[in-house]
Amino acid sequence: MAKAVFTTKVNPAYDDLPEQRYHFPKTYLRAVEAALGDWIVYYEPRRSTAHESSSGGRLSYFATARLVSIEDDPRLPDRCYGYVKDYLEFDTPVPFREGSFYYERNLRKADGTPNKGRFGRAVRTIRDAEYHLILHAGFHDFAEARWRMMERDPVETERRIVERISRRPFRDRVFSTAVRTAYDNTCAVTGLRIVNGGGRPEVQAAHIRPVAESGPDSMRNGLALCGTAHWMFDRGLISVGDDYRLLLKDRAIPNNFFGLINDDRRLKLPRAPSNRPHPSFLKYHREHVFQTHA
Repeated sequence: MAKAVFTTKVNPAYDDLPEQRYHFPKTYLRAVEAALGDWIVYYEPRRSTAHESSSGGRLSYFATARLVSIEDDPRLPDRCYGYVKDYLEFDTPVPFREGSFYYERNLRKADGTPNKGRFGRAVRTIRDAEYHLILHAGFHDFAEARWRMMERDPVETERRIVERISRRPFRDRVFSTAVRTAYDNTCAVTGLRIVNGGGRPEVQAAHIRPVAESGPDSMRNGLALCGTAHWMFDRGLISVGDDYRLLLKDRAIPNNFFGLINDDRRLKLPRAPSNRPHPSFLKYHREHVFQTHA
């Protein structure tokens, strides 16, 4: 097994949904197969679409996940899907270089400039130590060790890192902080923004597709909700259309709650489009939570 970098654009030409799957040409099959069963990081290039003149990408690593299976694309014989689990976005996107330091050693030419040929590969294998450094830079909890390469026992280092990012408390902390920050600690359903005297926000981070139903810890699978709205959302009394219109089971919701809902009955959204709910997760909630619960 080997760690790998998967490149995906803001608006990919391929059928990527990084939280669940990576769509790639079979020319990269050997490199993807090498990472099967191991961890990968996602990288967002400068180009935001397939068009050569596009821009706006972050030039950063932004998430990690575990590659669990590879399947042929049943519609396109020259492409495959890599399916992932345990997807988790970094607290902070990690640029591919900081000054003269490159997180991927092979991206740096002898004269210190980027290796464009290597950059052009959508899938790149990386060393364990490079993967660990990216994680140290991406997660605040690892910041104190970000420049430390493999310790005396590399196997133990690997075990502890994987164990940490797989644990529910760590994942909940990362997910909750990211979602509340994206929504400016404001409930998406009511517009309420309450912060207690200690500076702690009242708003909670809710999964759109539940974790118990393979919902990823992704901002695009998250909503910032006040406690009451969170309770109603989890029980299928509230849902959201693809146009971000609120869907309500009127007869099951107390009348006094309607006075708290956003006047336009639409979800309040994060400023960054990349942080807004993804249609596939909203669809799942409508079909499997909203329509099946009383």
